[in-house]
Amino acid sequence: MDFALTEEQTAIFDMAHAFGQENIAPFARQWESEGTIPKELWPQVGELGFGGLYVSEDSGGSALTRLDATLVFEALSMACPSVAAFLSIHNMCAKMLDSFASDEMKARIMPDVLSLNTVLSYCLTEPGSGSDAAALKTRAEKTDQGYTLNGNKAFISGGGYSDAYVCMVRTGDDGPKGISTVYVEDGTAGLSFGGLEEKMGWKSQPTAQVQFDDCKIPSNNLVGEEGKGFKYAMMGLDGGRLNISSCSLGAAQTALNLTMKYMSERKAFGQSIDQFQGLQFRLADMEIELQAARVFLRQAAWKLDQGAPDASKHCAMAKKFVTEAGSKIVDQSLQLHGGYGYLADYGIEKLVRDLRVHQILEGTNEIMRVIVARHMLAEHS
Repeated sequence: MDFALTEEQTAIFDMAHAFGQENIAPFARQWESEGTIPKELWPQVGELGFGGLYVSEDSGGSALTRLDATLVFEALSMACPSVAAFLSIHNMCAKMLDSFASDEMKARIMPDVLSLNTVLSYCLTEPGSGSDAAALKTRAEKTDQGYTLNGNKAFISGGGYSDAYVCMVRTGDDGPKGISTVYVEDGTAGLSFGGLEEKMGWKSQPTAQVQFDDCKIPSNNLVGEEGKGFKYAMMGLDGGRLNISSCSLGAAQTALNLTMKYMSERKAFGQSIDQFQGLQFRLADMEIELQAARVFLRQAAWKLDQGAPDASKHCAMAKKFVTEAGSKIVDQSLQLHGGYGYLADYGIEKLVRDLRVHQILEGTNEIMRVIVARHMLAEHS
């Protein structure tokens, strides 16, 4: 059993980390206050091959493993978890298109998707269907020219910002088998957006409802086969759970690094506060939990790459454990900074806010427990 990263994996991490520290970290607070990520950042990210991390080489992608991809998101989230998580969403969409879109569609759209000249959003959740995603109601009626869409999507990262939307819509009866996936380009007549949501964290990601009012798309914008859309959407979630966990991991590592530096400089009662044993115990607990989370996450990613029968169970367990560990570590980091941790200048309170949503999206951590329990019961039936 080898826990070491390969030279190539170390190089991938180092490249992503260096890019994030130079091109993202210095601007993260500014982008948060502006409520947007400059569009010109994305082609720079695309030049590194990060626009299609696990898209096949045949389609022009980087064809990395899921473990490789977790390294990219961990490294980038050390600069800003909001930006890193948005890239994760784009990559989930890119993988869906690579896996299921027609050759004609891939030839038409994938070059710009991979270069990140086309930024993608994932549209599954609706105002009335979150954890019960198969209850979605947005409908796509078939016409002679293609499909006419009507309905609303909620909590969409990149709503009104992205260049195209990978949308799960109902083309048939109720239930998961009546759902298909379609590709809707920005500027399509009948496509509009709600007002920007005011959020606790992830503030640099514009988030809005995506609305379809007799929105007409051509038939060749159907992704894969009718009735398979829910299956396509779910197939991306194991990897998405690993990615969002990686974003928690990287941000927690940054928080711990900042805390170590602060504690070595902050003096109380005649010595730096990192010399107090009670506070050293807290640091040790944070490091233990962080390293446990990292090993757990990488094991789950390895299982997904190997196609292990318990991969989905491990992805769910890792998502629950790592996102909660990340939130706990950044919260403790704030506490160890004292009053300064509550100030924006020190960079900790932003991480506390950004990481909180990781326990909700890509399946809530309550749903992760349901998945784990179902696997356990199935294994022992």
